[in-house]
Amino acid sequence: MRHALAAILAVALMGAVLWGQGKGSGPDPAVEMARAANAFLMTLGDAERERATFGFDDPERLNWHFIPRPRKGLPLRDMSRAAERAAHRLIATGLSEIGYDQALKVMSLEEVLYLLEGGDREQRRERRDPRKYYISIFGTPSERGTWGWRVEGHHLSLNYTIRDGVLISTTPEFFGANPSRIDAGPGRTVRVLGPEEDLARALLRSLSEPQRERAWVSREAPDDLRGGGKPQPETSPPVGIPAADMTPPQRQLLRQLLTEYLANMPDPVAEQRRAAINRAGPENIYFAWWGSDQPNQRHYYRVQGPTFLIEFNNTQNSANHVHSMWRNMAGDFGIPLK
Repeated sequence: MRHALAAILAVALMGAVLWGQGKGSGPDPAVEMARAANAFLMTLGDAERERATFGFDDPERLNWHFIPRPRKGLPLRDMSRAAERAAHRLIATGLSEIGYDQALKVMSLEEVLYLLEGGDREQRRERRDPRKYYISIFGTPSERGTWGWRVEGHHLSLNYTIRDGVLISTTPEFFGANPSRIDAGPGRTVRVLGPEEDLARALLRSLSEPQRERAWVSREAPDDLRGGGKPQPETSPPVGIPAADMTPPQRQLLRQLLTEYLANMPDPVAEQRRAAINRAGPENIYFAWWGSDQPNQRHYYRVQGPTFLIEFNNTQNSANHVHSMWRNMAGDFGIPLK
């Protein structure tokens, strides 16, 4: 399990804080992002820069999605070697080492789909290119200014907003995997987003029968996430069972599950998210499940607190196709919800 803790102390009291201290806040990623974005732009010619840049208020900034569709921006495959290296340095500023590794794995799965899918070879190569991921910069990158940027392609959408030199938004945050499980022989199984699935299932199975009746919303799983591609998250009330009604070992599993998601972001971002969870009360986090509790069967789960929303869906391609996202219940793209 990525970033798994060797041991976690049980939470003895119902209202005890679920989150402890992380590694420390570190420098504001906004400074590194501005420097990396400007370094990237310096590698581009005029035509490439025209494709990669937009006004901060351009509607394209909110036009996110994770499906394989035509996109604006500059794809990695159309960059020089120097520009592509600079683009990857920019991507790395928005993620932890773990998150950057996960993003690369998501991209590499396009090569697997190219090999698995039938049809015309050139059409497959156009559709399934592991370098068909686009960099888009909104506004003028500055250590003190207001701007944003995005990296996006099939099953990856990472969106960042900086205001007055401060990173104010890192959502929507989307990671997907198709196939989510690749069996290459004994001891050679690859599962991108596997821990996010296994920990949630372990939490479901740890619940007592009365708890399951509350958490297990339906034996039928929805076909996909809610709100994919929409500028703001769904804000319906949470369903399922709250952490307040879980046992200490169950809250440990919930903490491990959330840590798995938080591990993708740079330490300062993860710490801000933890602090927001603490202020809102971790006992108010709800866990809900739809579909089968068996591996390789259709399922979907939701983890929702006052400050965040996680959705995870594995229903397509015989439950071998994952969509997952983290959204900000106060508003994505740095735009407060009314």
